[in-house]
Amino acid sequence: MLASFRELAVKSPWIYRINAGSCNGCDVEMATCALIPRYDIERLGCQYCGSPRHADIVLISGPLTRRVLDAARRVFDEIPDPKVTVAVGVCPISGGIFRESYAVLAPIDQYFPVDVNVPGCPPRPQAIIEGVAEAIEVWRQRL
Repeated sequence: MLASFRELAVKSPWIYRINAGSCNGCDVEMATCALIPRYDIERLGCQYCGSPRHADIVLISGPLTRRVLDAARRVFDEIPDPKVTVAVGVCPISGGIFRESYAVLAPIDQYFPVDVNVPGCPPRPQAIIEGVAEAIEVWRQRL
């Protein structure tokens, strides 16, 4: 039975999104990937979910502010293993234009294990889809 579960699970990873203090530019592009047929992310066999407890892949946007850190950690810890983390945008990767701020803790790989980086400010939908495709491969290897 476990082998058949793995076979089914590999076909449909679920994605959850954490906004760690972003300007919403990356969030708009992630919504574009989910809602517009031209960039339909579901063609990869995955879909967005509303609960972190159902997620397999987590997309994190924003530079990770001090105020959001504890909440982001709580949500991140609710995601079951094996999980794959994708840093979407330049802000979680390096802090972007906010990196010199007293309120910013970027890069997020100091606080969360990051598996895939998707650079850009904001990244194009094609880049986000490519990052999710790479995350799916990492997730399949971990199953």
